[in-house]
Amino acid sequence: MSSQIIPVECFDYIVFGGNGDLAERKLLPALFHRDLDGQIPAGSRIIGASRTAISDEDYRAFAKAALEEHVAEGDRQTAPMERFLSRLFYRQVDAKSETGWADLKALLDEAGDNRIRAFYLAVGPALFGDLASGIDRHGLSNDRTRLVVEKPVGRDLASARELNALIGEHFREDQVFRIDHYLGKETVQNLMALRFANMLYEPLWNNAFVDHVQITVAESVGLEGRAGYYDKAGALRDMVQNHILQLVCLVAIEPPSSLGADPLRDEKLKILRSLKPVDTKNVEQVTVRGQYRAGASKGGAVKGYLDDLGEPTSDTETFVAIKAEINNWRWAGVPFYIRTGKRLSERMSEIVVTFRPIPHSIFDNSAGHVQQNQLVMRLQPDEGVKQWLMIKDPGPGGMRLRHVPLDMSFAESFHVRNPDAYERLLMDVIRGNQSLFMRRDEVEAAWEWVDPILKAWEEMSLKPQGYTSGTWGPSSSIALIERDGRTWHEPD
Repeated sequence: MSSQIIPVECFDYIVFGGNGDLAERKLLPALFHRDLDGQIPAGSRIIGASRTAISDEDYRAFAKAALEEHVAEGDRQTAPMERFLSRLFYRQVDAKSETGWADLKALLDEAGDNRIRAFYLAVGPALFGDLASGIDRHGLSNDRTRLVVEKPVGRDLASARELNALIGEHFREDQVFRIDHYLGKETVQNLMALRFANMLYEPLWNNAFVDHVQITVAESVGLEGRAGYYDKAGALRDMVQNHILQLVCLVAIEPPSSLGADPLRDEKLKILRSLKPVDTKNVEQVTVRGQYRAGASKGGAVKGYLDDLGEPTSDTETFVAIKAEINNWRWAGVPFYIRTGKRLSERMSEIVVTFRPIPHSIFDNSAGHVQQNQLVMRLQPDEGVKQWLMIKDPGPGGMRLRHVPLDMSFAESFHVRNPDAYERLLMDVIRGNQSLFMRRDEVEAAWEWVDPILKAWEEMSLKPQGYTSGTWGPSSSIALIERDGRTWHEPD
């Protein structure tokens, strides 16, 4: 079975921060793979822009090196590489001055004013307002322009509102694409298919049948060159406010009237507004903060956070676990246990839906323990879905029960390369499909839940607890779930 390639219109993709880390690791490889699969039409251009003064040829050399590092060797045939590199151009543009804007406009005008123009802000949020203003002020925008905004959108509710207002002065909401790459992952898309394209799960998807939900986003790496940003953000701002809350929404939403952008986002907004508040009254009971210490990973001994940061002290959390609850009819009484952190035991992201235990077992002790059914959706590193069931162990000698998975690995089942999430999202921008992008009120509703947690930690002086690198976080995160009679799902 081969995947269907849906063509898009001719476009210009302008990447501010075009020679930065995100462009090198994700954007250029993703666009190359779309070109390799024949999805990018002839005449489309990818234009890097930043303050650095380099030529078109210098930029193509940068892109070639990026592809050689981040694209599998078997995909780097000479002809496709040359075709893709020929689409690349570069202009020096300073967001905070008039430098380079006229040159960029002249390049864009060569293709006419009616072409789709997607401006990707692969820069820090401090430049979002300046760039949005510059694009508008210099006449680079048209009715078919899209603006792609990377996270974080603000660092709290007030700054998010200010940033959204700045962008809103120059672009309509239907032109703004706030990107969260987790929503482009194949397993996240399959969560929607499993729930709404099958009769099997949706009747069970409620507090009568679901015991609890776990969402884990674990990284085995440390700061990886992001010390300046990360120490000002921490795990709650960096991962929970955006990625993890979006996953909570997609697990918990009511069936939308369609998969159109606004019906889907309307339902996600309802979930965000239904989250039980976490503040000084309950923050100690339902949250855990951690900070990694020296330890070991699969690559050997690793430093602690403060050594990686190069500072004697820091109260920034590199791990957070939260027991979240959704106050609505469908999910009342069903805890959502979420955790994320750096320098954990392994790199892994998954959603685990654990169903309630059977009301009565007819099997005697010799058959073994009857475990609860689980639906495990793995987002990374190997995307797939497993439904854990109890079956009889084959063979004679009486009834012996085993807990086994019905396993569907997407790469193995469909025999296709598993595309990176950015590939889908970059093309959705060109199509003008906002379904997988956050609306302004979604972003602000997420901050409305996160802000009181941050304030409660500060007011109550709840410092991060140390945990050894290569483990699954502070011991108190285990206590968080085990005092409810549950345990964290062990990766298989």
